[in-house]
Amino acid sequence: MSPAFLFLLILSVMDVSLSAPTVYEDQSDESMDLSEILPRPKGTPMLEGDIAIPDISSRNADPCTAKGCKWPKTGCYVYVPYYIGTEYNSKERNIITNALQEISQRTCIRFTPWKSGDRNYIHFFCGTGCWSYIGKQPGGQKISLQKRGCLYTTTVQHEVFHALGFNHEQVRSDRDNYVWILTQNIKKGKKHNFKKKQTNNLKTPYDFKSIMEYSNDAFSKNGKPTIIAKCDPNLKFGHATKMSSNDILRINRLYRC
Repeated sequence: MSPAFLFLLILSVMDVSLSAPTVYEDQSDESMDLSEILPRPKGTPMLEGDIAIPDISSRNADPCTAKGCKWPKTGCYVYVPYYIGTEYNSKERNIITNALQEISQRTCIRFTPWKSGDRNYIHFFCGTGCWSYIGKQPGGQKISLQKRGCLYTTTVQHEVFHALGFNHEQVRSDRDNYVWILTQNIKKGKKHNFKKKQTNNLKTPYDFKSIMEYSNDAFSKNGKPTIIAKCDPNLKFGHATKMSSNDILRINRLYRC
């Protein structure tokens, strides 16, 4: 092997190491909460179907936006670096980037391509199911978007909302004013998905049109409703096709856009 060829080979290896962050092993533990059609992987424990629970050394999945899991703001904008795994083709990558762009168009969140030196960033990868951690995670925020079942605009945005610090609608601290939770219809071992949290509701009402709302029969063991709206027991919800005005308002209030 000539010295010149060896030099070029070393350079190519260096380029690869600098072009992408560390690729994490898939450690998801549960299927997406939107369809429950995906196989259940093993590893990281999950909460509410698509929220991963970090190691106890960092933080749990409780509301954390007042304790350091908000993304930092620089001037007027919140810059959130992102990396899309190489396993996605150009069409799939466009779905993800277009979903991010829609958020940026309505808020002060600015998603920027990952570059060497970015320690905190969102890493989209094709894991098993659709899931995310809550809020900024030290060293990289993983978001799993399995190709089959997760690559839809609102699904991508749903998981990104988790990464920005938001929980599901039906666990809001004031949810009992708006919905009934029918525990008798919930699958065994799934009642924790409906446990209330001490959330910061940002002076916004419960929103049945939010992309963070579960469907009426989420985790149902018998096909009957697990969530019923008190304002209208026949109301169908949990299938939003776009971000609601409250979804946008909450980001803007939390990050003071």
